Amino acid sequence: METLEKDVKSKMKETNPEKREGQVATALEEQTAKIPSDVFLWASLGSMAVSLVLKVSKRDEASLFVGQWAPAFLLLGIYNKLVKQLGHDSEDL
Repeated sequence: METLEKDVKSKMKETNPEKREGQVATALEEQTAKIPSDVFLWASLGSMAVSLVLKVSKRDEASLFVGQWAPAFLLLGIYNKLVKQLGHDSEDL
């Protein structure tokens, strides 16, 4: 088991020795960094409000569906904040 772990680690080092982001991640991060962090917070709060309205309207399945968007919006907001603070590559700072 130990040799397998060493083998995997050595292959990972060979795959991306410079530890740089790929083209897709870099392009995505450049675009998401343009979005204000408030957008994700308001989207999360909005999905909770819509979920509440749907729940009161006795549309339980739709309420659950929309209510589950809130954590995803908050997570995207965290990602957005990290990209703005740390950049996509430490060498580019």
